[in-house]
Amino acid sequence: MRVDILTLFPQVFESPLSCSIVKRAQENGLVEIALTDIRDFSTDNYRKVDDKPYGGGPGMVMMPGPVFDCFEHVQSLSPEPGRTILLTPQGRPFDQAKALELAAEKRLILIAGKYEGFDERVRTGLGAEQISIGDYVLSGGELAAMVIIDAVVRLLTGALGDEDSARDDSFSDGLLEYPHYTRPEVFRGMKVPEILLSGDHAKIAEWRRQQSLERTKKWRPDLLKNDDS
Repeated sequence: MRVDILTLFPQVFESPLSCSIVKRAQENGLVEIALTDIRDFSTDNYRKVDDKPYGGGPGMVMMPGPVFDCFEHVQSLSPEPGRTILLTPQGRPFDQAKALELAAEKRLILIAGKYEGFDERVRTGLGAEQISIGDYVLSGGELAAMVIIDAVVRLLTGALGDEDSARDDSFSDGLLEYPHYTRPEVFRGMKVPEILLSGDHAKIAEWRRQQSLERTKKWRPDLLKNDDS
């Protein structure tokens, strides 16, 4: 997979992209991640990429020109056209199902906004899919892009040491994940549930399923509307 990120602040990505699973996935050739600075496509000496909104109002809006020029340049870097995603609070909520869908793509082009957002012609002209990572407002789309990259890359075949890890994650089956325990068997008076020490894998699987259901019912009952259990 190739992931292109269009941003005003490429330096924000340096640390997240050089750690843990995402780093190993790049080193192992599972994903190629490229950063492109939208400011490089400004047409004036001040590298201006935003302006005041027509009709008045607070803040500044990203101009379409630099974004379009940057996008067209980036798209030309690979024969694969890619799936274009605009990170915006107006977008479809990002979830595990969307992460799985995006993990099947050969190329993603993520466009991170800033200020009061994009000129509307960026959305309509590029035909970009809009995605939001939650019902809140960030200073820019960079953090949202990092969340999507991390969620997607870990689903790529070979990215995790144990492929079962992704299948057992919260939300993978529509439920929150069951509780985990490791050594020591007793810690400050708190014991590992006996069922996990039994060696009975069928009963352990049943217990974990029940724990997932109970946790989901308690903390995220909204997720149970699609569960038939």
